[in-house]
Amino acid sequence: MQIVVDLTRCQGYAQCVFLAPEVFELHGEEGLLYATAVPDDQVERVRQAAAACPVQAILTGEGVSARAR
Repeated sequence: MQIVVDLTRCQGYAQCVFLAPEVFELHGEEGLLYATAVPDDQVERVRQAAAACPVQAILTGEGVSARAR
């Protein structure tokens, strides 16, 4: 699974960091770092993180980078 976070939409609520800390990391107070390729054992956690994002900034799926922005 691939992911892209729309950083212009992201407000730093960090729900993704709590739900999938192996994929998402908060750098400083508002800078989000993330792995674009999700390891197989983290797929369900990332799906939950995308669903929990208050501003729906996380896009998931195969080939998602081509659809982003």
